[in-house]
Amino acid sequence: MASQAEAAQAPDPLQLRRQLDWKDAFWASSGVPAGVLLTMGGIATVIGQPSWVIWIASIFMGFIQSFVYAEIAGLYPNKSGGASVYGAAGWLPYGKFIAPISVWCNWLAWSPVLALGTSLGAGYVMASLFAPDAAIRTWQIQLFDLGFVRNGLTLRINLVSIIGAAFLLLTFALQHHGAAKAANFQKVLGLLCMAPLLLVGLVPLLTGDLPRDHLFPLLPMLRDAAGNPGFGTWNTAGLTLLAGAMFGAGWSTYGFETAVCYTREFRDPARDTSRAIIAAGMLCIGIFTLVPLAFQATLGLEGMLDPAIYDGSGVAQALARIVGGGAIIGNMLIVMLVLALLLIVMTSMMGSSRTLYQASVDGWLPRYLSKVNHHGAPTAAMWTDLGFNLILLLASDYFAVLMISNVCYFIFNFLNLQAGWIHRIDRKDWNRPYRCPTWLLATGAAFGFINMIWMGAGADVWGAGTLRNGLLAVLLIVPVFAFRHYVQDTGKFPVSEGTDADPFEKTVVVPRAGILPYVALGAGIVVVWLTHLWSLKVS
Repeated sequence: MASQAEAAQAPDPLQLRRQLDWKDAFWASSGVPAGVLLTMGGIATVIGQPSWVIWIASIFMGFIQSFVYAEIAGLYPNKSGGASVYGAAGWLPYGKFIAPISVWCNWLAWSPVLALGTSLGAGYVMASLFAPDAAIRTWQIQLFDLGFVRNGLTLRINLVSIIGAAFLLLTFALQHHGAAKAANFQKVLGLLCMAPLLLVGLVPLLTGDLPRDHLFPLLPMLRDAAGNPGFGTWNTAGLTLLAGAMFGAGWSTYGFETAVCYTREFRDPARDTSRAIIAAGMLCIGIFTLVPLAFQATLGLEGMLDPAIYDGSGVAQALARIVGGGAIIGNMLIVMLVLALLLIVMTSMMGSSRTLYQASVDGWLPRYLSKVNHHGAPTAAMWTDLGFNLILLLASDYFAVLMISNVCYFIFNFLNLQAGWIHRIDRKDWNRPYRCPTWLLATGAAFGFINMIWMGAGADVWGAGTLRNGLLAVLLIVPVFAFRHYVQDTGKFPVSEGTDADPFEKTVVVPRAGILPYVALGAGIVVVWLTHLWSLKVS
């Protein structure tokens, strides 16, 4: 009998294990603030001088939204995969094909971070090893022309893709032994990377080096016929640029919601879920507020428009300038930036692979993705992430891929913020370890529609066809889900006995919200359509 009891309590080697607390999830998501290094130059290139205000507004929008995610995550203590999984459960009674869109869009949004982060890290390595005019830096083998997706986009093999692939394999190996060991490694990386970023953000404030002409006036950037930047006005063209900047910034600033990807692996989900996302949000508020402000105060608009800041290759030198360092400090900062990029790549792989895993367990995606190894790591999902991003590493324009994926991210964001009030209506009697204040829940729902304005009006600021290509990427879930649901599962969702703590699979949920979810969905579509038409008239 004793041996039977011990066996019952032993962790199932084929499931994720409860071995984390909120601090582990905090460190696991600590790579998110490094996203500011990937997109800071791009935001400045779009909007100009108001970019530092864009970052502050965007991170506070993301922080308010996170309270909605914290509530719905607490409803499902036995599920992994993050906010998209919990949001999909809310939409399920209102349409089989609506729910998996949330999960699919979240994964498509975060998985490309692996390619973007490792390629930029590879660029730093190349800059350190080879002279700017070295032939190896321009060597490439072109494979396919993808001009039908975006003008100038190709698939090619070059040294960046090869070094980036090596970084991806390293990241995979570090996570192969489970979330606990990966989180411990990320704690070390986080301390090495976040402390210097905070220092960079604080230096101009402490020294008072904040030139007013670098921060004001808060007018959108307008380029003349020769391409020279100047100040515009807040007319329709300026507001379109505002929407584009908020759309681009949201990819980075909203990302700390990945802290709730580990609910299934928390020792105490009721306590750890809300603490993890709120702690991660506070860190992001600090980084996303201070670092862009420090960059712009030091470099000015002209410096922020440097192509080396846009593509990230000159960020290390800019950081050294802010702290007053020379070549040695600059080289140290290059090492720090490579580690910071590995940190965000690890964060992305940990979060996105768990999204794939739980989506497979719940019946959204193919069955093979629910396989884990004997360490409790979702290796089948990790291999899928790895393969997908090895292909993305061949792309000639990573930023184009990023903004297409960001369309998916904003759609996930909208669906999940509406899922907050849907859950509150349909599951009003369920246990909520954390209950979001009603006014915050309503504000989050409203922010969902505001984000649709940013997407509808601003997506194509990043290149013609960005919105269209993103919507086409969303539709890819239709055949994938149809295969799983109607071929593999013969039209029935997987069912388990459930537990007292997680009644999702054993409790029939009555869709009490009626037509309201459909009204919200229709209103969101109309907002995107109208704002996109408006932006086309401006251009």
